[in-house]
Amino acid sequence: MIALVTGASSGIGEATARRLAREPGAELVLVARREDRLRAIAASLPVPVTYVVADLTEPDSPERVLAHVGEHHERLDLLVNNAGAAWRATFSDGGYENVRRTMELNFNSVVRLTEVLLPRLRASAPSAIVNVASTAGRVSRPGSGAYSASKFALAGWSDSLYAEERQYGVHVGLVLPGFIVTEGFPAAELRERASTRWVVSTPERAAEAIYEAGPGRRPERYVPRPYALAAVARIVLPGLVRRVLAGGGAKLMTTRTGADAADSQGT
Repeated sequence: MIALVTGASSGIGEATARRLAREPGAELVLVARREDRLRAIAASLPVPVTYVVADLTEPDSPERVLAHVGEHHERLDLLVNNAGAAWRATFSDGGYENVRRTMELNFNSVVRLTEVLLPRLRASAPSAIVNVASTAGRVSRPGSGAYSASKFALAGWSDSLYAEERQYGVHVGLVLPGFIVTEGFPAAELRERASTRWVVSTPERAAEAIYEAGPGRRPERYVPRPYALAAVARIVLPGLVRRVLAGGGAKLMTTRTGADAADSQGT
């Protein structure tokens, strides 16, 4: 299996690289901005690894990644679109500019990279794409409107892409993490309280969900899994969910989280 993981220098991306490296015959392509981190991770893995130092919002990045894959690997079996970030702000404070830059990284760059790599994925079928969205792509909280917009878009596009690419043998899976413990977000307060401990998960569990949604060909995975209930509640009881998020529940949900941190998925 030859797999490409974006945002691979930390958090969920690094954990995913380590999870995939456990598979027999795995070869990895890691993509992120921090060369020192990529070099260290590549050296620590027991499988062949190449890497591309790239900011995926740059115009030439998709073509550079494609050229690297063509030079070093005969095929591509798995694409994990994980790179992402959030800049917390209300719309009145952040305005369009915050929405624009968030969409550029979390949605536009995913679409652009997938477009150039899709022919290779089709040629390697059965193959898979995993798009790492967020529970914020189903339920939006105060202060995270731009982030939610990008992840709602990613979820909707993933559903459509799944239907379109199924006939070509390219599976499209979706992973929706919630609160994830990272270097930038230790989640100490949430983990200390029994009432909120269950809402926090780890990059390793997210990585396992990515494996299930990719090689495992599952359509969708929440991390932790009970977060799926929030998505159901948003459809069945939209008024209640809005009141909870706008009221007392907003204090918890607007805390800086692993899902919303700039380094949450790996950059």
